[in-house]
Amino acid sequence: MSMNMDLERDIETRADADAQQSAVRSYYGETLQSSNDLRTTACCSIDAMPEYLRTILAQLHPEVRDRFYGCGSPLPPALDGRTVLDLGCGSGRDAYLLSKLVGEHGRVIGVDMTAQQLAVAERHRDFHAQAFGHAASNVRFQQGDLADLAALGIADASVDVVVSNCVLNLVPDKRVAFAEIFRVLKPGGELYFSDVYSNRRLPHELLADPVLLGECLAGALYTEDFRRLMGNLGVADARVCARAPIALTDAAVEQKIGFARFESITWRAFKLPLEDRCEDYGQVATYLGSLPDHPHRFMLDDHHLFERGKPLRVCGNTADMLGGSRYAPHFRLDGDKQHHYGLFDCSPDIPASSSASCC
Repeated sequence: MSMNMDLERDIETRADADAQQSAVRSYYGETLQSSNDLRTTACCSIDAMPEYLRTILAQLHPEVRDRFYGCGSPLPPALDGRTVLDLGCGSGRDAYLLSKLVGEHGRVIGVDMTAQQLAVAERHRDFHAQAFGHAASNVRFQQGDLADLAALGIADASVDVVVSNCVLNLVPDKRVAFAEIFRVLKPGGELYFSDVYSNRRLPHELLADPVLLGECLAGALYTEDFRRLMGNLGVADARVCARAPIALTDAAVEQKIGFARFESITWRAFKLPLEDRCEDYGQVATYLGSLPDHPHRFMLDDHHLFERGKPLRVCGNTADMLGGSRYAPHFRLDGDKQHHYGLFDCSPDIPASSSASCC
């Protein structure tokens, strides 16, 4: 009897997931025709985007820009020559921004579940290659499940950076999706993404509402559950880079889900063996000012703003993030882990807001 009940639950879970993904495809493929059709402020203003990205954005095809439904600008620096995976690439806005940032010798893989969105992205590949002066497009688009990257042929440890823009909340099995991300990342690789989060666990039945789901609200993770999920996957220290409140400006949406508060949060996490607390080893990091488009300062997260040439005491995890990733050439690190001095006071002292370089 128990086996039959487990089988019935598995079938029901799969049916729920299929229905959820079908609703997402319909909302983004048919209901939404441009960002003007959105009913909340989950999408941030272009003003939240740094100037160097806005310059590239102006080169993108208007149809690609108009069909953008993200909630931030989760595009980190130091991407030249790298392989970047854009999960939930939609019509290709961020994928084509990345195309310019990785350069002709880098490559971008865009994955999305919605055929209509990918059709928009696909028909402008040659346009953007020409706009950026590339001999051929360095972008590849694939339709598929964001929680099954193996089915798309994306190999273990094959990607330098994974980005995602307000999409992972739409994935039914988030644990599997994040596990897949860290499978495909190279050691020292980076996950840098924006998504919608809630201040409480949301009733499961809200997932049946196509508007709440499509507006990235019904599938939003409770922030503490996200922290626990990452910890269970061995990601001990995911960092907040920026956050901004989401206003429920539509009266019908407010009536259904206004009991919760929502934020757009941009996170940074590395595939590194980090400790679950910030520990003090007497280490110091100095930014060299050499990151492209960041000549004066670099913000690692909401409590680490590095000014060029100014030494900053850091915890062991921060030192490992800087020294064990592609950021290593841009920092001087002094000290090692031979001596331990207890916990490091790593409390935020930089306000995380929509004025930051992300959302």
